[in-house]
Amino acid sequence: MTALYRKYRPQDFDEVVGQEAVVRTLTNAITHGQVRQAYLFAGPRGTGKTSLARILAKSLNCVQGPTVTPDKTCHVCQAIAAGNSLDVVEMDAASQRGIDDIREIRERVVLQPVEGRYKVYILDEAHQLTDAAWNALLKLIEEPPPHLVFVFCTTELSKVIATVRSRCQVFAFARPRLPELVQVLEHVCKAEEIEAPGPALALIARAARGSFRDAVSLLDQLSSATEHKLSVQAVLQLLGVIEEDALFRLIDLVVAGDTAGALVAIEELSSQGQDLGRLIGDLLEHLRYLMLVQQMNEVPESLPVTEETRGRLLEQAHQLPQATVLRLCDLLGDAIRDMRAGGDPRLPLELALVKATRPAADLSWDALSHRLELLERRPASSTPPLPAPAETKPAPKKKEATAPEPASAPDSAEQAGENEQASEPSASAAADSAADSPPETISVELQRLQEAWQRSIVPAIASIPTRSIFQEARPVTLEGTRLSIEFPNSAAFHRKMAADEKNAAQLSAAIFELTGARLSLEFTVAEKAPSEDTEDAGPEPTPEEDLISLLKDTFDAQEAED
Repeated sequence: MTALYRKYRPQDFDEVVGQEAVVRTLTNAITHGQVRQAYLFAGPRGTGKTSLARILAKSLNCVQGPTVTPDKTCHVCQAIAAGNSLDVVEMDAASQRGIDDIREIRERVVLQPVEGRYKVYILDEAHQLTDAAWNALLKLIEEPPPHLVFVFCTTELSKVIATVRSRCQVFAFARPRLPELVQVLEHVCKAEEIEAPGPALALIARAARGSFRDAVSLLDQLSSATEHKLSVQAVLQLLGVIEEDALFRLIDLVVAGDTAGALVAIEELSSQGQDLGRLIGDLLEHLRYLMLVQQMNEVPESLPVTEETRGRLLEQAHQLPQATVLRLCDLLGDAIRDMRAGGDPRLPLELALVKATRPAADLSWDALSHRLELLERRPASSTPPLPAPAETKPAPKKKEATAPEPASAPDSAEQAGENEQASEPSASAAADSAADSPPETISVELQRLQEAWQRSIVPAIASIPTRSIFQEARPVTLEGTRLSIEFPNSAAFHRKMAADEKNAAQLSAAIFELTGARLSLEFTVAEKAPSEDTEDAGPEPTPEEDLISLLKDTFDAQEAED
């Protein structure tokens, strides 16, 4: 019994689905007598390359031709369809790939066609020909006898040498879209009297992944297993396909932050016998669709989904933050690598869903960056308001560590005002600076910087010695884009090192990486507490002692004894 994919191969140009550009070009060439000596059909498997090559041969050699509508009933058309025509030679380049096979072709092409007008050579998997075989064909391709036509079919165009591609008309065969695959399946079901609802055919088409041959072969297999009565459950069970509703439901649980619900859903799918490795792949593909919709603000026409699914994709893409989509893609990619290494796919999948629904449970650097990005993208209305300036307690006085101690207080209030104005920018100047900043400038709040300082910002500094300098520091004020960072009174030496251009640049880069804000930095030293000025306090360490202490802390060093 003939397989369905062979029985229902297209027999003329009108039956070809999904390759309109190729069909239009070939039919115009036949109509206007502009048939070329060599064609190169390139595209994924199962997209109709060999079938279209046979149709071209029929159109050229039909008794009624050359014509774009071969009658399919004459002995020439029937011989070509059956594969036993003397004028149409099909070769498998995977097994006949050497220079000796090409020499045999060169000896035969000089002979005139037996029945038709043209001798047509169809070489399937042409990219597997050796370079020597291609070079032997070059002259024949460029200057063939008037009755010779070559059709090369390949799934890997890049492996065909450039000198051959330049002598051929190259046609790129595209993967069919989901509606086109469903259309072909409906035609086969009608002809074979197979009962199949639309959703079941859509599942088969999605499992075929852009191949007409695979889609019809799957339909052939399923119809035999179900006695020509297909159902959605039968397709899911026999093919192991993950239903779209399950994918949408898992992502909805991620949107809701329902960790328990996501784990229960995985348990249900596992108890139904679903392949969790296949689920990871399908979930990644679903996230790719969501990412495309978020970036393009629409569902691309190229996606193999139904009209109903398009609406659900658009709705879900607006609910799930872009940062979460990218983070979940990374986590599932790690799960696939673990699975390929021989691990059980269930645990990596569950860990990915837990980390996606509970970011606080993941303490890795990537997770901290993800959480900070979510905070920065949160709308202002969802952020709790900070206390008004009038209600805040006055901050303790600070002094610049590099500034010398004044001998006496200023003689007048006017002099004090001038000194204050020279040491720190005024509030009005900071407000003017913020007002003049461009609209795209990213704003950041002091409270969030203080919360993320020890957890994220300091660990993000690239250099370990520089990182240790800022361990004891903390952000205290933020005026416009000017951030003031305070060191304890005992860390005056660290403050001096922080002012170094290289160290300050590393801190600024870490802040920008996590917040996206460019801030100018100011380093201060806190005033001594009254209790620190007692007579019992020991002498302040000299700068040399500070340096030795820093080296010990940073490099875990010990002072050598004389």
